[in-house]
Amino acid sequence: MSRKKVLLAGESWVSTATHIKGFDQFPTVTYHTGADELLAALKDGPFDVTFMPAHEAQRNFPQTMEALSAYDAVVLSDVGANTLLLHPDTWIHSKPTPNRLRLLRDYVGDGGGLLMFGGYYSFQGINGGARYHKTPVEEVLPVSCLPVDDRVEVPEGYAPVVVGPQSHPILKGLGKDWPILLGFNEVTVKDGADVLATVSSDYRSLPLLVTGKYGKGRTVAWTSDVGPHWLPPGFVAWSGYKTLFEQMLGWATAKD
Repeated sequence: MSRKKVLLAGESWVSTATHIKGFDQFPTVTYHTGADELLAALKDGPFDVTFMPAHEAQRNFPQTMEALSAYDAVVLSDVGANTLLLHPDTWIHSKPTPNRLRLLRDYVGDGGGLLMFGGYYSFQGINGGARYHKTPVEEVLPVSCLPVDDRVEVPEGYAPVVVGPQSHPILKGLGKDWPILLGFNEVTVKDGADVLATVSSDYRSLPLLVTGKYGKGRTVAWTSDVGPHWLPPGFVAWSGYKTLFEQMLGWATAKD
């Protein structure tokens, strides 16, 4: 059986620091990736995952339905809407380019799978900067984004609460005792969507894992992270980590 093709866009960033040592100082620049644990877990499994870091996605994320349809599913993880809207030809050279948020909506309507995983630039994100509220991507997701900074930091940790049936293809074999998480993006659930897991009642049992359908396609929202900092090492080490994300992809790429 051939492996299903998945495009994972986002999960990279560059940080700068100034080191001050008495009278002297020097700057450093560091490149980071946030999907290493997930990519390692999915390696050699049923999915052929193409990782497109955020800085590459601005230029290289597909601009045509033909190119996008080469993938069975697309994952947006910690990459803001501006990265997909502002191709360098538009941002630098003021040339018209395809609206890739609309393209994603049409891709799902035609039967593609779309998953959004949480982070500082997912859903609405830090300071509202992810900016998916009232976009074509929000239109197809099973959840609605807040119009404000939607991050909820939980430094003490919370245990996810499984509320969906254990027979659901995403939850199968995972049980109800999941490791703790340290934060999430707050969203609201759309009519007709299925909530499979929530955060703890201390945080109003807000949605954690939600599935939905749009046109011929399927969508999944996972409102926490895929790795540090909201997803601590204990979650990565959990035997269900690989299974959970594989089964999310499996459900999103299944056909009715």
